[in-house]
Amino acid sequence: MLAIARPHWQALMLWFERRLPALTRYRQAEALPIALHRRRIYVLPTGFGLLFGSMLVVMLLGALNFNNNAALLLTFALSGAVVLSMSRGVVMLDGVRLAQVRATPVHAGDPLRIECLFEHDSAEPREQLLLERDQQRLGFDLRDGRHALSLGLAPMRRGLQPVGRLTLSSSFPFGLFRAWSVLNPDTSIWIYPTPEARGPAPLPGGSGLASARPQRGDDEWFALREYRHGDPKRLIAWRASARSERLMVKELVQETGAEYQLDWDATRGLAHEARISRLTRWVLDASAAGARFALHLPNETIGPGKDPAHTRRCLQALSLLP
Repeated sequence: MLAIARPHWQALMLWFERRLPALTRYRQAEALPIALHRRRIYVLPTGFGLLFGSMLVVMLLGALNFNNNAALLLTFALSGAVVLSMSRGVVMLDGVRLAQVRATPVHAGDPLRIECLFEHDSAEPREQLLLERDQQRLGFDLRDGRHALSLGLAPMRRGLQPVGRLTLSSSFPFGLFRAWSVLNPDTSIWIYPTPEARGPAPLPGGSGLASARPQRGDDEWFALREYRHGDPKRLIAWRASARSERLMVKELVQETGAEYQLDWDATRGLAHEARISRLTRWVLDASAAGARFALHLPNETIGPGKDPAHTRRCLQALSLLP
């Protein structure tokens, strides 16, 4: 039944796209900058506006019933304020542009924020604007032609995720009407996988540190870190562990010319997402150590390399794994 109805629904949406573009075309992502104009701004009364309108109707009926000219004058004056409120709300949005949207890549589950830059060419300031996405809201005033703000978003799953639909609205000046428009920028955010919190360090062989001539003795160490499951017991710093009441491990001196081979096959036995999380942590550890490393995934091999661009490429490849 659904298969039969779907072509008819698509044909109907295409018809609406041609006849009423303002109702449908803004569901699609748009290239920046996105400029607002009167044909894409919608207006509806707020709850307070409906209550205020009902009060005006009661006042009008009472004034007509008792033939009270003063009450009629007050009713029409307040009605003029209602009309002014509706038009001014539209003016606050008309001509506003979303010029830029930026987002710093984060790991899945971490707080996510996007930076939006709004502009307008009019000398009149835009007041009481409200930017919304899902349940996140941020109010601001647009003065001096431009304003940058940072909006927090709900956590997203890993991958290249679109920013999604933003709603810009205003209830200026009296809160009787809400004027709004939908912004759907074609901007995406990299959400990297969540790194494993605890686990073994990369091991020699297919997923570890390639053999190299060390700068100093193999037994020399330069730092302490918390114990991870799988660390050799010979590296446990017992005295430091007793003082800190946590199990600490000696971090060995970094080897000259060392190269990590981070292999997908070395994570066998783990669940799919757990394998991605472990490789993510290995990539971050190798990058923090300043070592060269290569990432071997089922369908591609990345590297070796050691610069930030190589690290980003590895994290992006892990993010896109099915």
